[in-house]
Amino acid sequence: MRKVALKMNVSLDGFVGTSSGEVDWIFRSFDAELTTWIVDGLWQAGTHIMGRATYHEMADYWPESTEPFAPPMNEIPKVVFSKTLKDADWNGTRVAGGDLAEEIALLRKQPGKEILAHGGAGFAQSLSRLGLIDEYRLIVHPVVLGSGVSLFADPVDLKLLSSRRFNSGAVALTYERA
Repeated sequence: MRKVALKMNVSLDGFVGTSSGEVDWIFRSFDAELTTWIVDGLWQAGTHIMGRATYHEMADYWPESTEPFAPPMNEIPKVVFSKTLKDADWNGTRVAGGDLAEEIALLRKQPGKEILAHGGAGFAQSLSRLGLIDEYRLIVHPVVLGSGVSLFADPVDLKLLSSRRFNSGAVALTYERA
């Protein structure tokens, strides 16, 4: 059975975006080392999953991008979870409109590499609330936002599996549910 890993960029105070939803602050601590680590992680996935809003942002950006993240984002199959979106035109993407837990259970049963969840925050909160995340892979950036969009809406007890410090000051933390 495939595991579900959530990969999210967070500020030191736990936000995934500013109050207006901006995420440009994450790029201040991106360097070659962190980029390589993220790209390697993207290639570990057999399926990328995301919510509708994140899908729209990514589908508008990645097909034309020449960044190192573009090949795994464009080539690996994707599933967008939405009750309102009917069609997905980003190559290799299908829409899942059914019950979230049931859809994830079906994905888990398929052969292949892990399922990598990208967000947004609401989608990540839904996955977490339903206990569907096996690993939390958080890239903590050396910035404090003070307020913004929180990754977590409910308490979750976690056990640290690994940590890695990057020269940029970012830290990758991998957790599983305790």
